[in-house]
Amino acid sequence: MARKERPLEGDDGPLLRFAAALRRLRHEAGSPPYRRLAARAHYSVATLSEAAAGRRLPSLDVTLAYVRACGGDTGEWERRWHACAAELSAGHRDPDGEPDGGRGAGPPPDGPEGVPYVGLAAFRAEDAGLFFGRERLVEDLLATLARHRVVALVGASGAGKSSLLHAGLLPRLRREAPHTAVRVLTPGPHPVERLEEALDAPREPAATGELVLVVDQFEEVFTVCRDPAARDRFIAALVGEAQRPGSRCRIVLGVRADFYAHCTRHAPLVGVLRDAQTVVGPMTAAELRRAVVEPARRSGLTVEGGLQATLVAHAHGQVGALPLLSHALLETWRRRRGAALTLDGFHAAGGFDGALAQSAEALYASLTGRQQQLARQIFVHLIALGEGTEDTKRPVARDELPPDAGTATVLARAARLRLLTLDDGRVELTHEALIRAWPRLRGWLTDDREHLRLHRRLTEAARAWESLGRDPGALYRGTRLALARDLAAGRGTGLTAAERDFLDAGLAAEEAAGNSARRRARRLGYLVALLAALVVVAGVATASAVRAGAEVTRQRNDAVAGNLADGVSDLTTTEPGLAVQLSLAAYRLSPTPKTRDSLLSALMTTVPAHPKEVVALAYRPDGRQLATASGDHTARLWQVDGTDRPVPGAALTGHGGDVRAVAYRPDGRTLATGSADGTARLWDVSDPTRPARMASLTGQGGEVRALAYSPDGHTLATSGSDGSVGLWDVADAARPALLARIGGHRDAVRAVAFAPDGRALASAGEDSTVRLTDVTDPRRPLPLAALEGHDTVVFSVAFSPDGGVLASAGGGRNPIRLWNVADPHRPAPLATLTGHTDVVGSVLFSPDGRTLASASDDRTVRMWSVARPARPGLLATLTGHATAVGSVAFSPDGAVLASGGFDTTVRLAGTDLARVIAGACARTGPRITRAQWTAHLPYVAYSPPCAGLERP
Repeated sequence: MARKERPLEGDDGPLLRFAAALRRLRHEAGSPPYRRLAARAHYSVATLSEAAAGRRLPSLDVTLAYVRACGGDTGEWERRWHACAAELSAGHRDPDGEPDGGRGAGPPPDGPEGVPYVGLAAFRAEDAGLFFGRERLVEDLLATLARHRVVALVGASGAGKSSLLHAGLLPRLRREAPHTAVRVLTPGPHPVERLEEALDAPREPAATGELVLVVDQFEEVFTVCRDPAARDRFIAALVGEAQRPGSRCRIVLGVRADFYAHCTRHAPLVGVLRDAQTVVGPMTAAELRRAVVEPARRSGLTVEGGLQATLVAHAHGQVGALPLLSHALLETWRRRRGAALTLDGFHAAGGFDGALAQSAEALYASLTGRQQQLARQIFVHLIALGEGTEDTKRPVARDELPPDAGTATVLARAARLRLLTLDDGRVELTHEALIRAWPRLRGWLTDDREHLRLHRRLTEAARAWESLGRDPGALYRGTRLALARDLAAGRGTGLTAAERDFLDAGLAAEEAAGNSARRRARRLGYLVALLAALVVVAGVATASAVRAGAEVTRQRNDAVAGNLADGVSDLTTTEPGLAVQLSLAAYRLSPTPKTRDSLLSALMTTVPAHPKEVVALAYRPDGRQLATASGDHTARLWQVDGTDRPVPGAALTGHGGDVRAVAYRPDGRTLATGSADGTARLWDVSDPTRPARMASLTGQGGEVRALAYSPDGHTLATSGSDGSVGLWDVADAARPALLARIGGHRDAVRAVAFAPDGRALASAGEDSTVRLTDVTDPRRPLPLAALEGHDTVVFSVAFSPDGGVLASAGGGRNPIRLWNVADPHRPAPLATLTGHTDVVGSVLFSPDGRTLASASDDRTVRMWSVARPARPGLLATLTGHATAVGSVAFSPDGAVLASGGFDTTVRLAGTDLARVIAGACARTGPRITRAQWTAHLPYVAYSPPCAGLERP
C-alpha cells in the first residue's frame, strides 16, 4: 500500500495550490506509489515527492514528467506551471521594491556582484564591459566609417543597433580616437532643432579632431516627425553637413530595416544606402554564447549548460530576438540559485518568449483598477502606429501624460521593471520588443487602432495650436471636431490637459459659430419668407391674369368659331371647298363639338341621287355597291369606294308607286325592293350594269313599308300598312312562296329586323309598339314579347351584332330607345337617347356594335357611342341635308356612313372621327382670303392665327 503523504503546511498561496493540484491528479490516477511513478517518469522518488510537497516550484520538466506518469494533460499543466511561476514572480517583490511576504522562486534580485544583464534596455556606453558578441560587427562599422563620411547601420527591430552604437562604437571611438568629438541624437518631433543643437554644442577641450554625429533611431524622422518639409530639411542638412567640402563631420545613422524603403524616397540618402551601409544580422551561435556567458562570468556567475543550449537554440537565426534574450537572462538572473543561472530559473521566468510578457503581466496584475486604465492609456500613447510598417515606440514628453499620482505610480513601477525608460523629461518604451511580446498590449492596439490614429492627429493638432499662440484658425471644425468629441467620450482614451483645452476651444468656437449661423439663418428665413410671400402674391396675380386672359381668348375663339360653324352649313352645297376650309379654320381655332361636327359635315361627300326624296338605302355585303330607293318609283344601284364620290349604275324600274324599302340578300346577288304599290320585287344584281327582275311578291296587303332578309338568306320578311308581317320562302328567288303571316299590330308595320342568329324577328308599327316573334320555324311563328315605351309611331328597329341589344326609333319625348333582349322572352329597357328635335326615322348599329347611327326629320344624322349600352354618349352630329333624313346605312367594314335625305341627295361620311379630322388638318389647300373671312364674320377685325388663313 502507498505511504500517505504529509499534509501541506503554510498559508494558502500559488505553491500550495499547485502542489494540491498535483496530489489530486495522482489521486484521480488511483494513487499509484511513488516507486511506480518513478519508473514511469524516469525521475527519482524523492524528486517526484518533492514536486508535490509545496515547498518550492518544481522545474517544468519534472512537472511534465509527473503529469505524464499520472496520465494528465501535459499542455494544460504546462500552462498552469507558467501561470504559477508568473504569480510567484509578481509576489516575490512588488514593483515598488517592497517585499510582500510571499514565497519566492529564488534569491533576492540584488547582490554584491552587480546586474550582468540590461534586460530590455539598450546597452549604454557605461555598459560596454557587459557587451559581447558583436566585436566583428563593430570592426566592420569602424572600417566603413573610416572610408565614408556618412554610414547607415541597418537592421531589424531587436537586432541590437542602439546597443551596437552606444556600447560598441562609442567606446571604441573614444578609446582609439580621443581627439574626436562624439554627439548622439534622436530626431524626435523636431529633428531640425535637434540637429542644430548637436552641431552647435561646445566640444570638450581635448576634442580637436573630427565630429562624429550618431543619429540613433533614425526612423523617428518618419514616425514621430509629421512635417514633411521639416523631414526634408533635416535629411538634406544632415547629409549636406558631412558631404560639404572641407567638412570635419562624419554621420552614423541607425535605421530600422522596415523603414529602408522610406529612406530610398530621399535622394541624399540613396547614395549612402548604396555605398556605405552596414547590415546588422542575426548573431552566430558562438556570438550568442559569448553574449550569454561572458557577462555572467564577469560578475562571478555560471550558466548551466542546458540553459546555454536552450538560449542559443531559441535565439539562433532570429534577427530581432536579442531584447527577448536579454530580458529572459535578466529574469533568470533574478531567479538564480547561488552563483548559477539555471534552466529551472529560466522556465520560472516564463521562458524565452514568455519572460517579457510575464514581467508585463506581473506589472499589470499589481495595479489597481484605475491604475490599470492609466497603464493602458500610457502604453498605447507611447506607440507610433505603422503605415505599412511595424508599430514603433514613440517617445513623448512627460507633460503629455496626466500629472496625477496614479500615472506617477505606473511609470515608476514600469521603469523599475525596465519596461519603460524615463530620461530628461521624456517617457518611452524601453524596447519595441514589448509590442511584439506582450499579448495584452497587442490586443489594446488592435481594439483601439482607429481611435489611436485619431488621438495622434488630435495630439499633433493641439501642439500646432499651442505653437501658433492658440490661433482660432487652427482649431478643429466639422467632421474632425465631431470625431475628436466622440474620441474624448469613448472609454479607454485619456486626453492631456493641452488636448482637452484644444478640444474645448473647438467646441466653444463651433457653438459660437452655430449660434451666429442660427441667427443668420433666422434672418435669412424671415427674408426668404417675405420674398416667398411676395412671389406667391405675384404668382397668384400673374396666374389669375393669365387665366383671365386665356379665358377671354378661349371665349372669343369659341364665339368666333361657333359663328363660323353656323355660317358654313349654308356653303356646303354651293361652295363645298370654301366650306371645308372655313370649317377647318373654325375647328383649329376652337376644337369644340360644334366645330368638329361642322368640319365632319363639310367633309361629307354629297351626291344628287334621285329626282325625288331618297327614303331608303342599303350596302351590298361586299361594300362595293349601294342601293337607294326613292319617291320617283325607282331604285338605283351605285358603285362606291369609301367616301369617294359614288358612280351611278343601273336604275330598277317597274314599280307603280314610291319605292319604300331595299334589302340585299346576304350573298349579295339578289336585291329586294318594296313599294307603295303593294308589291315586293326580287332582282338579280350579280351584274349591276344589267339587273334583271326575278319575281314579284304580292298579297302583303296595302303598301310594303319594310323588308328584311334572314341571316341565312332563305327567308324574307315584308311589312305593310295592313298591320301584318309576311314571311316568304326565297331560297329559290325565282319561285318565292308565302310561309306565314304574323299579326298582332293594331296599325301599319313600319319596320322589321331579324336577330343575328335568325331566331327572332322584331317589328315596329304605328301602334307605338315593338313586337318580338320567334321565327325559328318560319312556318309557325310564335309571339315572344311586346315592348311598350314609345309614345308615338315607331319607324325603325335594329339589332346589335351580338343580338343582345335592340334599338328602336320614332317620335315623341324619347325618340330612341335601347332594349336588353339577351333573353327575348323578358326584354328590359336599357337607355334612351335624346338630342334629336324631330322624328327619328331610321337607326342602325355599326358592324362592330360600338356605334349607333340615327337619321331624323330635324335634318341631322347623329352617331352615338353604345360600347356601354346602359350609358350611351353622343359622338358627332352630321348636318348638311336640306330636309329630313330618311335612312342611314353602314358600309360592311363600318368605315363609311351613308344617309339618304328627302332633299334627293345621298351623303357619305367617314366614321373614324379622329382619322377624318387629322386627314383634313393635314391637307393645306388654298388659303382663305381676308375678303372670304370677313364676308362670313364681318364683325371680326382680324384673322385668327390658324392654318388655312391668310393673315391681313
